Amino acid sequence: MRTEQLEYIAAVTRLGSLRRAADELRLSQPALSETVRNLERELGVDLLERKRSGATMSAAGRELLPHIVGVLEAVDRLRSAAGEQHRISRMVRVGTVNAATVPLLIPVLREFRATHPVTQVEVVAAQQTDIQRGLAEGGFDLGLVNHLDGDDVPADMECTELLRGRPVVCLRPDGPLAALEVIGADDLLGTPLIAMRAGYVMHRYVHRLLSGRTPVFSYSTDGAEMGKLMVAEGLGATVLPDFSVAGDPLERSGAITYRPLADTTTRVLLMLQRRRAESVPQAAQDLHTAFVRRARELADG
Repeated sequence: MRTEQLEYIAAVTRLGSLRRAADELRLSQPALSETVRNLERELGVDLLERKRSGATMSAAGRELLPHIVGVLEAVDRLRSAAGEQHRISRMVRVGTVNAATVPLLIPVLREFRATHPVTQVEVVAAQQTDIQRGLAEGGFDLGLVNHLDGDDVPADMECTELLRGRPVVCLRPDGPLAALEVIGADDLLGTPLIAMRAGYVMHRYVHRLLSGRTPVFSYSTDGAEMGKLMVAEGLGATVLPDFSVAGDPLERSGAITYRPLADTTTRVLLMLQRRRAESVPQAAQDLHTAFVRRARELADG
């Protein structure tokens, strides 16, 4: 028996519907229904009466409901007590593909530091697959990864969209491409291109954009931050999400700028991921909340 099974039963009882409970819990209805049925089989009791109009507690379920509520309240007290300990001493580890570092990550870390003065935050740059592996194995508490609109997300991860942008060409203001208002794939073929290594979403996007064609010269690097530094030093141009360039210190200082691509259909999503778990350390939950709040501020601004 798992705590989440009891939480699901409580949600169905409160909302009177498997569908509404699934929406609130961000689960598929079949997955929620199967979880509840597993608990019923384990207890040997039908906890719910399923009708066309919705799901309600059965007579046996109502008899057991006070015990379910008691267990959940005890778990809440345990989580609260553990959360205070985590708030004081826990290290929170964040894996990131280096997107949106300045406008998103830095303000969040500053805010978190103010409210959690002795909690360490370790930020680790990694590829998306390594981040997701770390989340699954417990090596990371949170992960910042890029997705192209329409990409599948791992079923065992809770994914929250933070930012939605478009691919742009990051370049020097005095470079030849800077004179163009919009840059096409053919324009990229005639300039040195700084590409992300295989395993990054932007590597996959650029390969698709160029349809397998090879630019005049190309570099390969790990992550947006090194790519932007190489652009600033005049080695070429790179393709990144707009939210990874706008507001960057190099962009604010005039060392780099960006231009839209002729491709107006592709969208890049910055996703905040964490492993689905019965209990989330309070410090990690607080950092997750801070990311979501900051992303909303950026979207509204």
